[in-house]
Amino acid sequence: MSRDARLYAPAAARNRQPILKVLKVHLPPRGLVLEVASGTGEHLVHFAQTCPELAFQPSDLEPIHRASIDAWSAALGLANIRGAIALDASAEVWPVEAVDAVLCINMIHIAPWAAAVGLVRGAARVLPPGGLLYLYGPYKCGERHTAPSNAAFDADLRAQNPQWGVRDLEAVTELAAVHGFPAPIVEQMPANNLSLVFRMGV
Repeated sequence: MSRDARLYAPAAARNRQPILKVLKVHLPPRGLVLEVASGTGEHLVHFAQTCPELAFQPSDLEPIHRASIDAWSAALGLANIRGAIALDASAEVWPVEAVDAVLCINMIHIAPWAAAVGLVRGAARVLPPGGLLYLYGPYKCGERHTAPSNAAFDADLRAQNPQWGVRDLEAVTELAAVHGFPAPIVEQMPANNLSLVFRMGV
């Protein structure tokens, strides 16, 4: 018997429904949705089950994650999820040319700032006017942490890698503005996280 390649992330089970509640308001009625850094794939399969009219393109740099994504999709028989692809958010060229929405959940604080820059730059390149860029995770506001737990998490991240860390909301907003995204809708989420809803400028 072959080993089940599916991976499990406890946080995904906790936050996928609150995230989906926000996305249901902002996702297009149809089209192609790219997720950058899909991780285990648990978020994406949950979204795909609930939004059968949308097609989803998962991506991740790690082969073990791509295998997990494809295994989750196969196990649930989801025809609206494409095979997972390798995508480096910081790369100048992405292996996709045009999508209707870009999702990125819990990545930019566990990656160098160059990944956030590349993510926003790449999203601006592949999205149409009005296209959705959705970011989820913990953020500082006015360079201050919004909760002691976020401060502790930030310290732990920076101890692992000095290039990692909880990002400042204003810095992300300024970065997005440079690439044509007006100020986002900001939604408060459970566990001191935020949803940032950007729309590509028209």
